[in-house]
Order: sequence, then structure tokens, then C-alpha cells
Amino acid sequence: MHGEAYRLGFGDPIAVSAETGFGMAALHETLRPLLEEYVLQNLNDYEDNNNQEKESSVGMETKLPLQLAIVGRPNVGKSTLLNAILQEERVLVGPEAGLTRDSIRAQFHYEGRTIYLVDTAGWLERTKQKGPSSLSIVQSRKHLMRAHIVALVLDAEEVAKDRRSMKHVEVLIARRAVEEGRGLVVVVNKMDLLRGKQKSKLYQSVIKAVPEEIQTVIPQITGIPVVFVSALEGMGRIAVMRQVIETYEKWCRRLSTARLNRWLIKVMSRHSWKEHAAQPKIKYFTQVKARPPTFVAFVSGKNQLSDTDLRFLTKSLKEDFDLGGIPVRILQRAVEKNSVNNKRFKKNVQSIEKVVERPVSDKRSIVPIENSTT
Repeated sequence: MHGEAYRLGFGDPIAVSAETGFGMAALHETLRPLLEEYVLQNLNDYEDNNNQEKESSVGMETKLPLQLAIVGRPNVGKSTLLNAILQEERVLVGPEAGLTRDSIRAQFHYEGRTIYLVDTAGWLERTKQKGPSSLSIVQSRKHLMRAHIVALVLDAEEVAKDRRSMKHVEVLIARRAVEEGRGLVVVVNKMDLLRGKQKSKLYQSVIKAVPEEIQTVIPQITGIPVVFVSALEGMGRIAVMRQVIETYEKWCRRLSTARLNRWLIKVMSRHSWKEHAAQPKIKYFTQVKARPPTFVAFVSGKNQLSDTDLRFLTKSLKEDFDLGGIPVRILQRAVEKNSVNNKRFKKNVQSIEKVVERPVSDKRSIVPIENSTT
């Protein structure tokens, strides 16, 4: 059954039993994001048809339940962090690695928002072993794919011991989250183990090393928030949630077409587009979706925008509209000459020729543990 589904391009099949109810939870989790996107698309189409140039950093998207996945290697304090966020002992914790085999799901409210929080089993390096561990890894990956925001938990003590801040599997998790268009928040846990006069240098080295390492392994996105906490002591809980909410609001950001095209005129005046026939020119710029913010540039000319042009546009978008720290996608589509004002440019934007993500020189958001409150 799995092989047939893959050959047909349907992805992972979902096993269900309508009579017993088996698999309905997995089916619900798979359909939830699709239904949310459908509802949002209908709302956006309604606004466009009524010529409403509405935009907001806290729009309809941010009112939907936020799905937050806590991921990381075994024994980095994921379950302890979940307990700290919920302020109750929901999950069994201990020094032994692998206590969490099945993903733990919890629903709570934070500042008027409904949040679905998932504590996943620890991600391991590649292994040929079969059994519960391998099944837990598969389940963790599925929760990452369904999440809106991914909280990647690192162990501060291990960061202090090693030259590299992130293990191979942690790099894979971070890159996978970004490639899938998810918001990413890095949480450095167990900072309480680095306190004291003898360990003060290690404390400062960790605060410096982690952001630098993230910039190295994910160069296409700068400004990924890093929060330093002690989940065991409950310190940094509020800081984590603030960064999660801020990242989510950016991830849901929607900009009006009118404002984007006014911005485009100013941007093009700052950029040295060459004046010759072969050079493509942007005639129209619009946002086609949020979660993550995705834009389409309609260009004239025989050629596409160069990588330099796309990097400049992405950087300007992030700096001018405060979109740093999240994936921003710019798609481009060729259009016929003298047809820019046609209404069909607002439709059929699915025929995309190129997908590009580029970096921006915005500042990284770092929250030290001393400035965090419980």
C-alpha cells in the first residue's frame, strides 16, 4: 500500500478505521492545515473582490490556533521545557535519555491565543535499528511538518564542551524546518549549569557561539531568534513564548498590493537596474500567500531576474517590513508587454518559474537568561 501511494505521488498514506475510530487523530492533524489555508484563501479573495487594501501584522491568520513543536536530540530538556511552559508536570522527566517515546500533545491559552504544543521524541543520528525508537523519529518528523513554529532545543552544557554549537542532526532539523517554510526559534537550555565565577567564560562563549553557528548553517535566513533558558528552574519561559508569538506574527504577515507597489518604486530607484532591452523589469509585485510570506514579481523581458536582483529584493522586503528571521519566498513570472494592468495578473499565479530564498542583513534577536522573567 505504501509503495503504491508513493508511486502515484500521494505521499504518506493514512491508515484509518471508520468503524473503530483508529487513525482519526492522524487524519485530523493532516487535514487541519489544509482547511485553515482554504478558509484563509476565501477570506483573502473576498477582501480582494471588495477592493479592500487591508493589511496587518496581526490579521486573520494569527487568530487561528498556533501549532508549536518542540524538537531536538534526546535528553536536551524538551519535556522539561514543555512542563515549564504549561507550568505543570504534564510529562515525565529524568536524566535518562529516551523517556519520551510518543509525542505528547497539549492545548493551552497564552495571551488570548490557543496554542497546540507538541513535545516530540528525541531525534537521533541515522540508525539501522528497528522498533519504537525508529517509529518515534518518524512521528517527530511528521509533527515538524505540521507545525507552524518549530522550537529547536539545544543543550548549553554540550555546546560549551564542543567546538561546534550544533550537532549534525540539529543542523538537519533547522534546515528542514526552514526548507518547509516553518518559523524557527532556537532555545538553548540548561544555562543554569554554566553559572558561577569559574564558568562565566563558558556562559559568555555559549551566548556568542550559538547565533554564529546558526548563521553559518542557515545562511539564507538571518535574524533567527535565540533564547537562553533554564527550563528546570522555569527561567526564560516568558521569553520563549514572546519569541514564538513574534515569529508567528511575522510568519502570518500579509501586505497589501498597493503598499508593495509603492515600495517597489522606491526600491527600484535605489537599485541600479541596467537600461537595455534584455534586462527584465518588474512591472507588478504582489503577495500571494502568508505562512510563510510568499510574493510574486511579474517581470517583462526575455530574461529572469538575476540572483543579485532577488537577493536585493529579499533583503529590502525584510528590512522595510520587519520580516527578518523567517523564510520569505519570492517567485517570478514572465508577462507579456503592455498587459500589466490586466486583472488576470491577480489570478493563476500558480505557474511559477523560480523559487528563491535569500539572506538579509537584519540583526539577530538574542534573549539572555538574565533578562528573562518567569
